Amino acid sequence: MNDWRPTFARRMSVLAGIFVAWVGVVEGRLVYLHVIQHATLLERADEQQQSRQAIPAPRGEIVARDGSPLAMSTPGFALEATRSLIPDPEATAARLCRVLHDCDAAGRQALVKQLRWSGRGARYVFLRRKLQDDEVAALRPVLKDAEPNVRIVEVPQRSYPGGNGGAHLIGYTDIDNKGQTGIELAMDGILAGRPGLQLVIKSPLRGHSRLLTRPLRAPVAGATVETTIDRDLQYIAERTLAEAVEAHDANGGAVIVMDPQNGEILALANAPTFDLNEYGSATDEQKLNRAAQHIYEPGSTFKSFIAAAALQELRMPLTRMFDTSAGYISFGPRRIHEFGGHRYQALSFMDVIVKSSNVGAIKIGQALGSEVVSRYVYRFGFGETLARDIPHQRAGLVDRRLPQFKPSELASVSMGYQIGVTPLQMVAAVGSIANGGELVAPHVVRATIVDGVRTEVPRQVVRRTIPTEIADDLTDILEQVVERGTAKAARIPGYTIAGKTGTAEKLENGRYSKVHNNVSFVGFVPSRHPRAVILAVLDSPRRGGRTGGEVAAPIFRTVAEATLRRLGVPPSAPDPHGLLAGPNAPAGPTPVSLPLIERGQMVAMSAALSTAPGTVPDVRGLSAREAARILAAAGVQPRLSGSGVVSRQLPAPGTTIGPNQTCDLFLVRAVAQPDPERGLEP
Repeated sequence: MNDWRPTFARRMSVLAGIFVAWVGVVEGRLVYLHVIQHATLLERADEQQQSRQAIPAPRGEIVARDGSPLAMSTPGFALEATRSLIPDPEATAARLCRVLHDCDAAGRQALVKQLRWSGRGARYVFLRRKLQDDEVAALRPVLKDAEPNVRIVEVPQRSYPGGNGGAHLIGYTDIDNKGQTGIELAMDGILAGRPGLQLVIKSPLRGHSRLLTRPLRAPVAGATVETTIDRDLQYIAERTLAEAVEAHDANGGAVIVMDPQNGEILALANAPTFDLNEYGSATDEQKLNRAAQHIYEPGSTFKSFIAAAALQELRMPLTRMFDTSAGYISFGPRRIHEFGGHRYQALSFMDVIVKSSNVGAIKIGQALGSEVVSRYVYRFGFGETLARDIPHQRAGLVDRRLPQFKPSELASVSMGYQIGVTPLQMVAAVGSIANGGELVAPHVVRATIVDGVRTEVPRQVVRRTIPTEIADDLTDILEQVVERGTAKAARIPGYTIAGKTGTAEKLENGRYSKVHNNVSFVGFVPSRHPRAVILAVLDSPRRGGRTGGEVAAPIFRTVAEATLRRLGVPPSAPDPHGLLAGPNAPAGPTPVSLPLIERGQMVAMSAALSTAPGTVPDVRGLSAREAARILAAAGVQPRLSGSGVVSRQLPAPGTTIGPNQTCDLFLVRAVAQPDPERGLEP
């Protein structure tokens, strides 16, 4: 008979081992859950029962200078998820994607990425910041049973009433309501406000629906940002630019209107542009802020700053003559020709700028030298960013070797090549001429309003560029550019305008194109006591002209006329030679604003204005500036000698004007007492 005891003992040992192992597993699991996973499980249990959630703060408004809204927050719906409680992100994303708009394969994968939680980062995530009404209706039944941890929440949403109006200046926010471009980015810190906090008590039943919501901290709305933008001027600038781009079949362009006294940008237009409410569908080219980011070679507009350097450093008289008769200038095998093949013969310093002579500008640059030219390039703000509230602006391209440039390289810079600028830099630089020599930083934020307290942004002077008297002399030259030079298309009846055209061949594949140009005109109006500096630049016009005078100057004129009307600026010049005749002439008497001059000069001015058309005006007794203005309006080219007021002129007053008529003016500092009968010097 077999002994059963050993068999029983073995079996009991196996059972005991299994029991001990089971107890070990259970105890180990209990230790793991109660010790190692204790904090995590408590947090998850707490999350299933209650949670602390942020309350989005209403983002502050962005308004125009008249207080009308450019960007505002409105009530809306967003799609939020507690991703730590979603077991299958792929399945959830698929269900959501079936009812959401524009949710393709890439969109579904983006949802999966948002829903997947690795234990790090935020447990709550906005899947869509903005839901359409039909999306909300379609989502509610899906979320009610199938997706309890995805919910529709009411949140403030960003809205842009103007659509594409001022798009590049205003900017937009991302899905998390954070500024990405423009003022939305530059002022994000005060626009965002401070989010609140709430405690959410949840149901223990399936779905964890909300039973109670208790605010812990109220959200604080963002501040209001008041901009410098005039909505009417912004609309006109955008419309005029868009029409010009279409009419000339150009790649794009920019228009800027700035107050030269304080740097306030009244309008900034770009083409192409985009709708801020649909920024997601815009291309990179449409989002490009050409006014602050497009770098171009300015061409002849840059000659204004070469002239400023010559006036200041060399005390170069306006009558200094330059031989440009060859029509070109050589640097070894390289020849630089006048634009359009002109051969101007001898030109005065003034006429080098008025007629935009390349040869003359190069000779002025040679007289200055590379080191001086380099100083003035930086002095006028090229090579640096000036606007504090326009993000992503570029500093342009200024070669560090400029102070040691070779003669041929200096020649290129003197006529506006081999240097890259932005439209914003050009407006600021010309603004310093307009305001008497101060480089004022351009800006688009006029004030901030926090808790009802308005704080203005102060005017910021970067540096002095030139003395006031040099700015006045340069203004004289730029006025003649418009009156009888390359910018006649910019003239506005009744107003004096100073400005400069620019036409620069584009660099393409290492060579300058003979077809594509950057064309521009920049000027200020009125030229005395200016209220606005206006720049128009077009990229590659293909029809209807290819120069700054043909293409950009008319854009300037249209925008300038609107600006003068909008600002209520009265006409600034008399009409001695019928320039106001025609449909654009103002109705009724024309108000005249004359500079303060001596009584004898006032009488002389009256005599000059009464000169018969077609004859040389009588300008004796006038200042050089007034005499030159009247002669230019009559089609006579002045040649000045001396300083002060005109004591003698050749040919005599009343002489019939001939072709290319010139008039020599002899100026003296002291003026004898005027003849009581004639009002002129004996």
